[in-house]
Formats: sequence, C-alpha cells, structure tokens
Amino acid sequence: MARKLTVYLRLMRPANIVTSVADVLAGIAIAGYFYHLNFNTTSFYPVVLLCLSTMGLYGGGIVFNDVFDAELDKVERPERAIPSGAVTLREATFLGAFLLLWGIGFAFSYSNHAGALAVAIAFFALLYNKVSKHYSFVGPLNMGICRGLNLLLGISISVPMLTEFYYLAIFPVIYIFSITMISQGEVHGGNKRNLYIGGVLYAIVICAIAYYAIAQGKSETFIVLLPFIWLIYRPLANAIKDPIGPNIGRAVKAGVINLILMDAAWAAAFGAMWAALFIVCLLPVSIRFAKVFAVT
Repeated sequence: MARKLTVYLRLMRPANIVTSVADVLAGIAIAGYFYHLNFNTTSFYPVVLLCLSTMGLYGGGIVFNDVFDAELDKVERPERAIPSGAVTLREATFLGAFLLLWGIGFAFSYSNHAGALAVAIAFFALLYNKVSKHYSFVGPLNMGICRGLNLLLGISISVPMLTEFYYLAIFPVIYIFSITMISQGEVHGGNKRNLYIGGVLYAIVICAIAYYAIAQGKSETFIVLLPFIWLIYRPLANAIKDPIGPNIGRAVKAGVINLILMDAAWAAAFGAMWAALFIVCLLPVSIRFAKVFAVT
C-alpha cells in the first residue's frame, strides 16, 4: 500500500503542486483578504478550501499528462510510472479524474465563482494534455492560461477584487508560456531562439511586479524579487550557453519551482508581506519534494 501511494505521488509531482498553492495564496493576497484577517478557524476556512481545490486541479492535470503520453513515454521516458508498469493506465486515469473532481468540488464548496474557475482550469488542463501541447505556440499559451486561472481562483475569494484585478492573470500566462517554450528542448536539446524568448518573457513579468511594488510604495518586495531573478536566470544562462537536454531541464525545473518566489513577490507588491514570507517558506518544501519526485 505504501509503495502504491509513492507511485501515485510520482504521478502527481508534489513539488509542482506546492507551486499551485503558492499561486492561489498570491491571488488571495492580491484580493486583500490577508489585510484584516483574524487568526481563527473561520477566517482561514476559505483559504484552506481554495488551496485544497488547486491541489486537486493541478495534481489531476499532471496525472492526465502522463495518461495521454503513455505510449510516447514508452519510448522517450520509460522510467515514468505508467510505462514502467508501476501503475496501470486505468489506475492513473481514475486517479486523475478523482483529483480533478476533488478540485472542482472544493472550489464550489466556497463559491460559484470559484467553482466556475475550477471547471475552466480542469478543461484547459485536459485540453493541453490531449491536444494543444503538441503545438509549439498554442501549447505554451494553454498551459499559461491554466496558471492565470489559478491565480484568479485565489483572487475569487473576493468577487469585487476579481472584477478589478482579473487582468493580472496575463502575467502567469506569460511566465508559464516562457517555461513551456524553454521545455520543448528538454528531451532532445533545444535552440537558443526559444531560450532567448523565454528570457525576454521573464523580464516582462519581473518588470510588472516591480511596477506594482514601486507604484504602491512596497520596496520590501525586492527582498523577494531579486533572489527570484537570480534563481531563474542563472540556469537559463547556462542553457543558452550550451542548449543540451540536461541544461534545459535544469532551467525548466528552476522556472517551475521558483514560481513560488514570483508568487511571493506579487503578494509583497500588494502589501501582504507576512503572507509573502509564508509563501517563500513553501520553496524549501517544493525543493525537498523535487529531490524525491520528478518535476517534469
């Protein structure tokens, strides 16, 4: 039983799930929910519901990635859970469906707005896994939409704030578009053009965070933002210098895990510094998981 649970965790890629929780917490911070939060069970109940929702949605989406790639992985990644025989295709499909329904259920248990966003996330996750990831432009865009909706899932904790800051979803779209573009050369090696594009897209997101931090007088944001810049650009520079599969894989891994710092920077830019510090604390958790379970 313990071995089977470990296999399920391999399918779900827990290091990535932690980053999805960071997305939602950043959205909640942007919505201003943490400003006047009372430290009691009732106040944190909506936060817990939305975090549980994103865990299910992201975990389910990742599981279906392996389900739809089962045949391809027999050739390119035979070590993965399904082609290695550690779990059957049927079991993986059941797990993915359960997790997506889990995510949708917890979102609707908070509000219809959150539930609608959860349904949209599940739809775009399945669309990406089944169809769009096979296209060089549409695939990265689709994956970015999933992250943008995930940020909105957090902001939906306050409907008025959702209508005011909905456009901020574009920045996770840009960031994930960048990572997905970079990852296209992870198996067989890539070309420098995609890597340079990734670097430019990273810069757009960084400038947006810096703009909000400066506009709102939150200079403490740079305590988080500067390490974020270093941690994503260093491996990317190495990949540009030598665009072989392993280097690109490390750049992708850095981009995914350090989403947590990006989310922390957003929280800080909107004045929720203590929430930003809590999000930062998720980074070592994700890194620990990444040492045990694959990220990509």
